[in-house]
Amino acid sequence: MAIKTIFIHLLLLLSGTILFAQQDTTADKYKRMEVMIPMRDGVKLHTIIYSPKYPTDKLPFLITRTPYGVSSTRSPEKSDYTKELSSDGYFFVAQDIRGRYLSEGKFEMTRVSRDKKAPKSIDEASDTYDTIDWLLKNIPDNNGKAGIYGISYDGWTSIIAAADPHPALKAASEQATPSDMFMNDDFHHNGAFRLSYGFEYSVLTEAAKTDSLYDFGEYDTYDWYLRLGPLSNINKMYAHSSLPTWNNFIAHPNYDAFWQKQALAYRLDYPRIPIQHVGGWWDEEDMVGPQDVYRRLEKRDSSNRNFIVMGPWLHGQWANGTGKSLGNIKFDDQPTATYFREQIQAKWFAWYLKGKGDGKFAEAISFQTGSNQWKTYTAWPPKESVTKNIYFHANGKLSFEKPTAAETKAYDSYVSDPAKPVPYRVRPIEETYGTNSRWYYWLTDNQRFVDNRPDVVQWQTDTLTEDVTITGNVLAKLFASTSGTDADWVVKLIDVYPKFYKKELKMSGYELMISSDIFRARFRNSFSKPEPLIPGKVEAYAIDLHGADHVFKKGHRIMVQVQSTWFPIYDRNPQKFVPNIYEAKESDYQTATQKIYHSAKFASCIELPVNK
Repeated sequence: MAIKTIFIHLLLLLSGTILFAQQDTTADKYKRMEVMIPMRDGVKLHTIIYSPKYPTDKLPFLITRTPYGVSSTRSPEKSDYTKELSSDGYFFVAQDIRGRYLSEGKFEMTRVSRDKKAPKSIDEASDTYDTIDWLLKNIPDNNGKAGIYGISYDGWTSIIAAADPHPALKAASEQATPSDMFMNDDFHHNGAFRLSYGFEYSVLTEAAKTDSLYDFGEYDTYDWYLRLGPLSNINKMYAHSSLPTWNNFIAHPNYDAFWQKQALAYRLDYPRIPIQHVGGWWDEEDMVGPQDVYRRLEKRDSSNRNFIVMGPWLHGQWANGTGKSLGNIKFDDQPTATYFREQIQAKWFAWYLKGKGDGKFAEAISFQTGSNQWKTYTAWPPKESVTKNIYFHANGKLSFEKPTAAETKAYDSYVSDPAKPVPYRVRPIEETYGTNSRWYYWLTDNQRFVDNRPDVVQWQTDTLTEDVTITGNVLAKLFASTSGTDADWVVKLIDVYPKFYKKELKMSGYELMISSDIFRARFRNSFSKPEPLIPGKVEAYAIDLHGADHVFKKGHRIMVQVQSTWFPIYDRNPQKFVPNIYEAKESDYQTATQKIYHSAKFASCIELPVNK
């Protein structure tokens, strides 16, 4: 260690900034230092710094900021996520955000942007700024550059830092960031509340300063949530107003200023630094966020700084293991996660932080499922894709031909009963982050488990005689009515495997969701001002099913399923309009007859981005 480095470490130890400095006695290539970094308002943030023991050049910083605790952070060469990066050489910095684990201050979920007119005001961007400033001044032999990266909440802190960057912040890789907590991802989708995730995540992050799980006292949480009854019983019987985020759900049932000021659409203007957006096609938590943020920034990307990578992954799967499969789905032995870490992530930071490589990155990189091939595109969605509608018909038929007046049956109907909601995955439904939870894989579950339910309707094509490739955004265009005054519409686009699949027998007849989402009908005209439905009136709904890059192979079928409950990942709609569903009474919940139309006049369909 250089004399200068020893002197600086001594000063920091005496000041109490360094909590612990690892002795240089291990075989690790990196040494560990634990520090408390002061912010502009005096709060200190707990930070782990890994420095190469034998650097051959001045190095940049790679930073991750998280609410999930950094004390157990391993040496970078021992983690799948950073192994490829560690071989290049960086200062790796991991920090507890304020109010979490060993950091001082008060935690605030997705903290809103600060008032820049107040010098001591703070937000996650200013905390990142102050951290980088401290690192540049106190860690010797740095090259004056920093990058930030992370998954989920850590992806959100990354994009927030990139929106208001320190001059030394040269690149960001936001991975699985949420973008709008009312419109998509963690807490709501199109206004429908993500009940099990919203409650359990609030407990996880707010019941204590460190992560904690709720004790349900039983394994199958479907039963617990059904017995819960109205949402008001959470505070009445369990949380007792102790969870700030849950209280905010109740106070803000519509898309008001509270949600809008958190949303990235209101906090981002243009790509101020190069940004890589990373997501998974089957991300059970934040699949929409990276696509949404990329799309919004792309509109003002005049400097070619905005890029997107989508792979065949669940939430954060690219960080660990090989990524050769996901649940029951296999990718022809391709190590998709390893490929991302070696060929995409490592090269991204090597170029922007070290000038290493050619700096040529595709606008969009996608692992195309079905064909199981990596693809690159000059734009996302690709300009080569053309919109083609696939229509619902009588007798459960799905076809690219539009219904005609000759078809006599105008709709399919079912009775939706909130007392008997459709489970969103095969039971038992374990606690989200509980032992052996199958939460992580549910988007790839075989949807055949709902085939015989009377409250699920479906349509499918004949066996495909040629491949059908979709690359881009999928949109459901639904014509529907209800006997109630409110409703939820769940739409699922499904790839149905052949009834006898020689390649892998257990996949015979498998019904794999490719795109899906839910829409709360009260928000059909405005997410800020909900309106009751008129019983029996046919309404048009455009439901964004988001991006896909998939080949429906010859011999497969394309299927669409529609239902009105998806429980308990989403709360039960009373199906009677009430001003605030969080305050609904048990008596408000009622059955309703739902009709999905497929006539010449009301031609429900899925708008597919067909890529030839």
